[in-house]
Amino acid sequence: MSMTGSEDRKMPQQTSSSRVEKRRQATLLEIRSTARQLLRKHGPTGVTVNAVAREMGMSGPAVYRYYASHDALVEAVIADFYQELTTTMQAARDACPPGHPGRRLAATCRSMRAWAINHPGEFRWMFASPVRAAARHDAESPRLRAGQQFEKVFLDQFVDIWEKNPSPATRFEDLPSSLQEQILEYAARADSPLPPEALHQFLKSWIRLYGLLCMEVLHQLDFAYSDLEPVFEESLRELCVLHNLEYLPPQES
Repeated sequence: MSMTGSEDRKMPQQTSSSRVEKRRQATLLEIRSTARQLLRKHGPTGVTVNAVAREMGMSGPAVYRYYASHDALVEAVIADFYQELTTTMQAARDACPPGHPGRRLAATCRSMRAWAINHPGEFRWMFASPVRAAARHDAESPRLRAGQQFEKVFLDQFVDIWEKNPSPATRFEDLPSSLQEQILEYAARADSPLPPEALHQFLKSWIRLYGLLCMEVLHQLDFAYSDLEPVFEESLRELCVLHNLEYLPPQES
């Protein structure tokens, strides 16, 4: 008995299912893109399910068929931002030769700053609002997974730097006990091959970069500086010294 007829009957069903899924994915993307446009125009308070629905010519209940809640929509949109920023940073890093860790790290940091300056609304949504407690424990949270990939861009570089040239600024046993406990807890969550003293140095480096970038994007230093690029470059130079890396100004990189 030939199976050709049975296979022919299945093919239209599979094609139809594929088309439905493609339309669904296209609608999901349009919803997130619309939410991003509203964020840029009106800020976070302007991104509501009903506002997204109006912009798309849909009803609120129709949007809820794609995202079960406002929180779910926000999580998905922020995940997009993380993925975009991660891709940008990886491209900047990979444009530098593998044998030049200082140049690669500086390129990564500069690309993050450039993206943040060009996307201040997105940056605020990503970093000014902490991940909800529930999302921190949800392995399927798109925002959490995208954030972890973003974190790895930096963390993997520090692993490479440390393996080639370990240079702890402070002995781990000399740190306050409460700080030691927190670093060990983070080490367990991050599942990193770095020893605790290296993770502490990585976190200090991240705090310095992130803190300065937040203050720039939020205009917290406008009272003193009209151009923060030299300040950022000075911070990069100090970071390279901390990790025994060669620092090159942007025009020489």
